[in-house]
Amino acid sequence: MTIDWQKTHAAIWRSRKGYLRPIAHVDTVSFDQLVGIEDQKTALVRNTERFLNGVGANNALLWGSRGTGKSSLIKAVLNHYKDKGLRLIQVDRNDLVELPEIVDEIRQLSLHFIVFCDDLTFESGEASYRALKSVLDGSIEAPPRNVLIYATSNRRHLLPETMAENQEARLVGDDLHLGDTTEEKLALSDRFGLWLSFYPVNWKRYLAIVDNYFKDYEGDRKALHEAAKHFAMARGGTKSGRAAMQFFKAFSQSD
Repeated sequence: MTIDWQKTHAAIWRSRKGYLRPIAHVDTVSFDQLVGIEDQKTALVRNTERFLNGVGANNALLWGSRGTGKSSLIKAVLNHYKDKGLRLIQVDRNDLVELPEIVDEIRQLSLHFIVFCDDLTFESGEASYRALKSVLDGSIEAPPRNVLIYATSNRRHLLPETMAENQEARLVGDDLHLGDTTEEKLALSDRFGLWLSFYPVNWKRYLAIVDNYFKDYEGDRKALHEAAKHFAMARGGTKSGRAAMQFFKAFSQSD
């Protein structure tokens, strides 16, 4: 299927059929909806603008606690810059072996593309991350200037780490040399020039996010906060932007 990228802002790779499916209705999240991650927002916006202006930008790894806005921030970037020639292609972790072929189809286009890999973690023994490494740094062919990788992960180093790997480390003089296994794992995350950390949300920040969703709420704000806390605690005490959004949907529908 040939995509008209002038009319299509995002697509997702469907491995079973082997094609990019245009996304008709992109999640409409905006920067204004993302509260408490101003530093991360500023850094990713600056990187994206440099990318669009052709002055040098980095692949980005957004890592940290779940539900803290990592994926939403990338979607907001697309929504903010789609009219300036930014496009997004989402590729699942299991389909990364197809990434070089996907990139071949877009590297000559005039538009700028973010390849979005959500929840990017690998288990021991997986080899698909090598395709990602090839696109990040290039092989004999230089990486395309109109493509960046924006990935989210709960792990900073993307691959699992074990205690046994620490035994491979050795001292050479005053320098600590990591084992080959650890070096291989660090090599992947090191290919992302921009690391953005997302931290667990406390009650104050959680309620600030709730208030942002309920800007026009005219009821008892204190009671609203209590209800939001009970909602989070009923889900194991999870305080996150995701929980705040789910509370907003549940409360606004039942109110």
